[in-house]
Amino acid sequence: MILKHSKIGVSSEELSVRSLIYFIIELQNLFEYIGNYLLEVEETVSVAESVSSGFLQFSFSQMKDASKFFKGGITAYTLDEKVRLLNVDEAEAASCDCVSPNIAETMALNVAKSFKTDWSIAVTGYATPVPESNQKLYAYFSIVYKGQVILSEKLDLHSRTKQVNAQLYYTEFILGCFKLELDKQNEKRSIS
Repeated sequence: MILKHSKIGVSSEELSVRSLIYFIIELQNLFEYIGNYLLEVEETVSVAESVSSGFLQFSFSQMKDASKFFKGGITAYTLDEKVRLLNVDEAEAASCDCVSPNIAETMALNVAKSFKTDWSIAVTGYATPVPESNQKLYAYFSIVYKGQVILSEKLDLHSRTKQVNAQLYYTEFILGCFKLELDKQNEKRSIS
């Protein structure tokens, strides 16, 4: 998401508020598509997230009739909570600061088991540059369908991206990828 503004001297707080407003406006069609699809095929979804701090769960909760397909989610910020709630391997998590493709996949697979959902999405990464990330911003996310990882990707951002903007961008991008995966499943259904 690229935020454009014409005012000089806009405060970072105002930009954060604007980012959130633009994020919500831009996602309305995406929300409608995802919600309608899951309702139509009677499938469910759950979420495990850390770097996005609940924005994915918030997004699903905004979809019409969300309680019919969104079973819930877990925001696990710490290594201990990822181990306890999502069965992430403690030694592996400690070695990579809980940020790796395998950690995201494990989170997605295990949140689907916990909530007994057809679909699950997980994301872990960095929204601020820290020594553990070599001062870079990136996240790994995974999408699982019926117990199989169908998409696992890394998303890189510019290191000067504001934290809230990074979290919003991760969320928007992941939901866009989820829509594409739903499209692929829809094509498979229409062929068979």
